[in-house]
Amino acid sequence: MPSGGASAARPPRADAFSPAAAAFPLAAAGLAVCATGVTGLSQASALPPEIAARFYGFFLQQYPLFTFALIYALARIVSMAATSIASRLRRVAGVLVGAALLLALSLYPTFGGLVLRAGFATGGMTFLTYQPMSAAYAIGAAASAFVFGSALAVSAILIGNRASTASWGRRLATGLFRGGTGFLALWFAFAVIGQAHTAGFGPWPRRDLSAGETGVGVSLVLAAFLPHAILVWLALRDRSRRKKPVAASIAA
Repeated sequence: MPSGGASAARPPRADAFSPAAAAFPLAAAGLAVCATGVTGLSQASALPPEIAARFYGFFLQQYPLFTFALIYALARIVSMAATSIASRLRRVAGVLVGAALLLALSLYPTFGGLVLRAGFATGGMTFLTYQPMSAAYAIGAAASAFVFGSALAVSAILIGNRASTASWGRRLATGLFRGGTGFLALWFAFAVIGQAHTAGFGPWPRRDLSAGETGVGVSLVLAAFLPHAILVWLALRDRSRRKKPVAASIAA
């Protein structure tokens, strides 16, 4: 009886879903690359002129894998809501506002939005001050990762979760650590996806992808965002381990 009562009062454990929640965005981005290759989507595909004018252009041709970084981020926002135990209304509102913010930062006024423009401008200015190209590229990737990660961070705040019982100091330290490591993981991701053409991804979207180029794209996307997915899994596992059934039963 005591055991059954404790089990009934126990909230759903996040660790039961943490591997799937961490892997889902990674799988979604990889499958999106495969779908692009299978369907033959390219500039030759029929799209409404208004959409084609905003989607195709310099930033898509230079940073084509950012398309699939967007898929990763949108799926990540959805997985945040799936593992949160905040109210349904807050989760739905958080997903909608967070996704809108991400898309606005990434697609307005045209593809790339502020995310890629921040990196391009920062890296370009660094290069114009006679810094090595490698340093300019790294600084540009960091700027893009910061804007991109900020949208994910705001989404996480909006979606919410159960209030932590830890002290303010511990919560601040944990937040800074996770924010810092998350930024480093996204910085790595943007550095990797920026090398798409160098790695042999091909001239997409000017023409459709070959089977080999699709494989290269999938490999780059998975390699780029795997560190971030691992950090998400570790955070979810840590969060679930710090939940105590007895405290949950009293709160209920």
